[in-house]
Amino acid sequence: MSETAMPPVVPAAEWERARAELLTAEKAATRAEDRLAAQRRRLPMVEFGEYTFAGPDGPVTLRELFGDQRQLALYQFMHSGPDHFCPGCTYFTKNVANLSGLARNGIAWATVSDMPLDQMAGYWKQMGWEHVPFASSAGTTFSADCGAGGGFLLNVFFRDGDTVYRTYTTGQRGVDRLLFSTTVSDLAPYGRQEDWEDSPEGWPQEPTYG
Repeated sequence: MSETAMPPVVPAAEWERARAELLTAEKAATRAEDRLAAQRRRLPMVEFGEYTFAGPDGPVTLRELFGDQRQLALYQFMHSGPDHFCPGCTYFTKNVANLSGLARNGIAWATVSDMPLDQMAGYWKQMGWEHVPFASSAGTTFSADCGAGGGFLLNVFFRDGDTVYRTYTTGQRGVDRLLFSTTVSDLAPYGRQEDWEDSPEGWPQEPTYG
């Protein structure tokens, strides 16, 4: 990258015109997102099986991960083998915060992984993720049944009494858009500085995982 790579400097009036043009596009995108959110709220749901995971305090069922809430957002953290941890899932989990805010909306949060429980517990302690509930799905068919396979996925579940239903699932860029750090980076001149981005020539860019 050139050390001088930066946005052009223009008079205030020209900047205001460019910002107003972008704002029009941003408002259109916001309205489109609102329509998508409304469509999500009208999705049907499908009954999902019961699973028992290994938790730090003993066996815990999918139903029990809800606690007292009726909705559950459940992230499947990729299992990359002994002593290896998915950098993307690590980056995602570093962004998990304000779970009390979710709880006020009736949503519980938990992370599961096909990693053995001891491996998960050690990593959670190393990373300081005591606020993020977790359990090991190792030895269960949960990852395969929900479509994560060997990858990562975010599922949303709903319960009616003790019956659990799946209402939504997303991966890849659907997970990516939830992150605080990437969302704020998208507002900055250099963006995320990843090589897939459409950026001006000379902008700093590296592979996604460096």
